[in-house]
Amino acid sequence: MPELAIVVPTYNERENLAGVTAAMLAAMPDASILVVDDASPDGTGALADELARADPRIAVLHRPGKAGLAAAYVAGFAHVLRDPAVRYVVQMDADFSHDPEALPALVAPVRDGGFDLAIGSRWVAGGGTRHWSVGRQLLSRGASVYAGLVLGIGLRDITAGFKCWRRAVLEDIDLGTLKARGFGFQIEMTWRALRRGWRAKEVPIVFADRTRGASKMSRAIFVEALGLVWKLRLGR
Repeated sequence: MPELAIVVPTYNERENLAGVTAAMLAAMPDASILVVDDASPDGTGALADELARADPRIAVLHRPGKAGLAAAYVAGFAHVLRDPAVRYVVQMDADFSHDPEALPALVAPVRDGGFDLAIGSRWVAGGGTRHWSVGRQLLSRGASVYAGLVLGIGLRDITAGFKCWRRAVLEDIDLGTLKARGFGFQIEMTWRALRRGWRAKEVPIVFADRTRGASKMSRAIFVEALGLVWKLRLGR
């Protein structure tokens, strides 16, 4: 099995899945992909099975229903880490907001540069967003600044969800005790890794709005993330 595994949670991503997995494998031919599908009503899981039958580098983990981003990633991480050949794990979206062409640059600091976690960052030099309003940019930047100040983390994009992990980091984090259920998962995972002394590097990326399908972000998920940082800070 390849030493690099890409974990991709899906819920109603049928329009994007074939294209994005092909683009991932074009960028990283030596990778494997695990699609973690939460019983998508639009048939994403069935399409994922077809793709897996056509390419042995693709596998599918079916879950019984939509249970949140954190649960999907935890299940996906546990699944790929059962394979002792896997040394690096990438997490990314299935909607092209995380550009598959950025994968080599994201993986390099962990595979070749001595870092333990690489974060695809919108808010470092060379990074940015595409088709975002000024208000949305300010909201995202503000959330990262807020979380960083509360938690004492100097990263520019602490809410980022495009990451490459060294296997040992995921094994060191107690995934079964994560507090976050949704968007806050991105903050909590990075915070836990840094608290354990692992080294992180931010890699500039351009984050693009999806062109197909519907966003899973909601006001409730955002509010949960803002409250989570204080729970983490106070140890609750």
